[in-house]
Amino acid sequence: MAKYLVEANYLSKGINGLMKEGGTRRREAVDELFASLGGTVEAFYYVFGDRDVIIIGELPDNTSAAALSLRVNAAGVTSCKTTVLLTAQEIDRAVTRTGTYRPPGQDLPYEVANWEGEGGHLAGGS
Repeated sequence: MAKYLVEANYLSKGINGLMKEGGTRRREAVDELFASLGGTVEAFYYVFGDRDVIIIGELPDNTSAAALSLRVNAAGVTSCKTTVLLTAQEIDRAVTRTGTYRPPGQDLPYEVANWEGEGGHLAGGS
């Protein structure tokens, strides 16, 4: 299963609902939502800052994550942003894949070469 970060903000009606139900009942509702889409919640936190809630959870696929986001946002009391999370092993596999890319304004395609540690450099393509 894929992992996702869901960042949520309560709108005015959502804050009123949170104050009425409390944090534990909202967490239970989120657990039920993930389960109804074939997933699970790994972590759930209320936070200070730009977001009110952050959730890390697993869902079967991007379609399930989109369904979750659509359902929450359509309710009109909370807005959420969903981000796909990648493991270090997934990034390891990604950096081994090659591709050709021509940056805007360049005549020749470039490729990433000699990737080491935290950097690498762009080498001119053939």
